[in-house]
Amino acid sequence: MKIFKYISISLIVLATSIASAQIKFEAKVSKKRLGVNERLRVDFEMNKDGDNFNPPSFNNFMVVGGPNQSVSNSWINGKRSFSKTYSYFLAPKRQGTFTIQQATIEIDGETYKTTPVTVTVTKAVDKPKDGNNADYIASENIHLVAEISNTNPYLNEAITVVYKLYVSPNTGVSNWREIDNPKYSDFWSQNIDIKGLKVQNGTYKGEDYRYVVLRKTVLYPQKTGKLDIEPLSLDITVEVPTNRRDIFGSRLVNQVHKTVSAGNRTIKVKPLPETGKPAGFTGAVGEFDFKVITSKSELNASESLQAKVEVSGKGNLKLFELPKINMPSSLEVYEPEHSENVRTNLNGMHGSISDSYTVVPQFKGKYPIPSISFSYFDLKTESYKTVYSDEQVISVLEGPTNTSENQDITSTSGSKQRVVESNNQFAFVKTDPNLMPIKKPRFFRSLGFWSAMFLPLLAIPLAILYRRKKQERDADVFGNKIRKADKLAKKYLSEAKKALGQKEAFYVALEKALHNYLKAKLHIETSDFSKDKIQNLLLEKQVSQATIVEFVSILKNCELARYTPITQVEMEQDYEKAAKTISAIDKQIQ
Repeated sequence: MKIFKYISISLIVLATSIASAQIKFEAKVSKKRLGVNERLRVDFEMNKDGDNFNPPSFNNFMVVGGPNQSVSNSWINGKRSFSKTYSYFLAPKRQGTFTIQQATIEIDGETYKTTPVTVTVTKAVDKPKDGNNADYIASENIHLVAEISNTNPYLNEAITVVYKLYVSPNTGVSNWREIDNPKYSDFWSQNIDIKGLKVQNGTYKGEDYRYVVLRKTVLYPQKTGKLDIEPLSLDITVEVPTNRRDIFGSRLVNQVHKTVSAGNRTIKVKPLPETGKPAGFTGAVGEFDFKVITSKSELNASESLQAKVEVSGKGNLKLFELPKINMPSSLEVYEPEHSENVRTNLNGMHGSISDSYTVVPQFKGKYPIPSISFSYFDLKTESYKTVYSDEQVISVLEGPTNTSENQDITSTSGSKQRVVESNNQFAFVKTDPNLMPIKKPRFFRSLGFWSAMFLPLLAIPLAILYRRKKQERDADVFGNKIRKADKLAKKYLSEAKKALGQKEAFYVALEKALHNYLKAKLHIETSDFSKDKIQNLLLEKQVSQATIVEFVSILKNCELARYTPITQVEMEQDYEKAAKTISAIDKQIQ
């Protein structure tokens, strides 16, 4: 019996070992020695499906492709064969000997790990110029080019950068993704929307190619001297045809991962000339018209009119300040409302900007609005130009007369009158003699006495009730988070107002205020933020589409403002827009 027992235990252990040995999870590399300019493929292969696959960190490598997942099922002689593979394409960052650490996966409740793999990265190798080599064919037939309209512009003159991907007729591209995006830190920049990628025919170095325009960007340099335009880099899956054909006669293709870059470009920015620069020049560069328009020329006192200072044309419309209007001191003038109607295309910004002043006269009379000037640098003539507005007169037809000047004249030219005393003069009767009673009331049984007796007793249930409410409030973790977020939103909105004029501090505080406001109203964490999710949640709360678009545009302004020059007026507009939008959401939210 004992022998039979030992045999049973041995069989169970052996069966378990065999079952465990049947599960395989291993890492395979395409090569263990490669040049720094070559690519490495890593496959994590298993013979049984699992969950929670975790790849290693791939230190010292850049992931240029993957994870690509492939599954294979086959039946041979009635036996099922299964294989699942996660593939990564890596580009080494430097030379050396590196270890690809373990990957993990859960299969049938057990965690399996791969064995670490060591690879050696050597100096760059010469890729064979073999017409049958897919890597060589891809490198010779795919090119990314940055075309710059002007490499020697003036300060604040518009230039364009157009990125084109050239593909030869005998190759194809099945997929691409951006690796490095240029930041344009020394430029005001705006991308031009491209609706669909249109394949066009062209030439590259005298040879016929097809190309697509991937990106169009308008730049306004904000510094003089040599400025670098960072390169755009792409990881592209290139389809290279082979000499082999499938059973239907179609030519087979090899897919090769290729990294292409537009290269670093340098432009030399010329400063604006100092000779002839007007005193009131604020940096306007382009071709502009200037005018001052009033909505009324005649009105009554206490009525209002609008005086608009407007610049229109083509140039850096968002990057300079408008001149201030001069009004007589007898007119009450309010802070201007800034508005922009500017569109941007490959020729730069064009449209109009304006400051609209609300003017309210108080007295009857005629009030002249003197002419004001606006100066800009004309790129065609490469000289400064100054334009003047027309002088205008506002006639206030009805209202009180301003006699302050007459009173001043009378008081200075007239003689002093002697004050004549009269015997019938009396002093004012005092209505508050401040008399105090001689006999003071007793405290015993007075209102103060009974209050001192019973108020402490009444305070006991109030204290108990307060304590219970406080405990309930402390236990409400979710509610406390919402209230804290609401307080933080108000705090950061207040900080943003104090930081007006300081771009970085202002937009950081404004963005925090908007985020905490959403946390309080939509009950979502900061990690969940995305513009699409915000739009969907606000729509569910019955917020109007216009208000949602306004809120999302403010968030975009906060992101873009860190890389673009912003004026005091634009910051004030963003603050007012944020306050109004928050107020509108509060009124609409369900």
